Amino acid sequence: MKKIIVAIDGYSSCGKSTMAKDLAHEVGYIYVDTGAMYRSVTLFAMRNNLFGKDGNIDTTKLEKLLPDVKISFKLNPDNGRPEACLNDEVVEKEIRSLEVSQHVSPIAALPFVRAKLVEQQQAMGKEKGIVMDGRDIGTVVFPEAELKIFVTASAEIRAERRFNELQAKGMPADMDAILKNVKERDYIDTHRETSPLRKADDALVLDNSHLTIDEQKLWLMEKFNEKTK
Repeated sequence: MKKIIVAIDGYSSCGKSTMAKDLAHEVGYIYVDTGAMYRSVTLFAMRNNLFGKDGNIDTTKLEKLLPDVKISFKLNPDNGRPEACLNDEVVEKEIRSLEVSQHVSPIAALPFVRAKLVEQQQAMGKEKGIVMDGRDIGTVVFPEAELKIFVTASAEIRAERRFNELQAKGMPADMDAILKNVKERDYIDTHRETSPLRKADDALVLDNSHLTIDEQKLWLMEKFNEKTK
């Protein structure tokens, strides 16, 4: 069976990471959560007070400090899942907070941030056998990917999923604030100048608004098998 690159793009809180993790685990591929990489840079910027009270980013200082930002993934021995590390510190829980969610899109829109992370992501996929999810995987990072999926769902359903996820983790959750954040991120992600979120011409669309996890996994596995046979 030949090795391929699987690129999964789509809107925030569509369950892209869960899809990608499950597929990678099932077929023995490497999984890379690019969203976690941008969230890690966002956490770094927040910890270094690079956001002003008006929400503006001190881009000059961030660009100067960016070489000091090391992002890696470490397997959690309890569940076998990869967890994001910022300068060797596991930050998986911290980067999923609503505060990071509210700041990540402006960070991800910065051309120098995207250039650095895209370079890292492309290096990770040189040997293929990789599943990567994000906003521009099929359009910018791996336009040559053999299997491209574009995931979508209604903003209300995505906000509800995010609300439930935060509650399950015992983290603060406000439904109205989450829905507002989802819509704001959609706008920023699709309107930024550098690598805006869009469907690749040859991507398969998956609207998972009303699909179960099992139905989604079955659909994705069928598409994967078609491309690897």
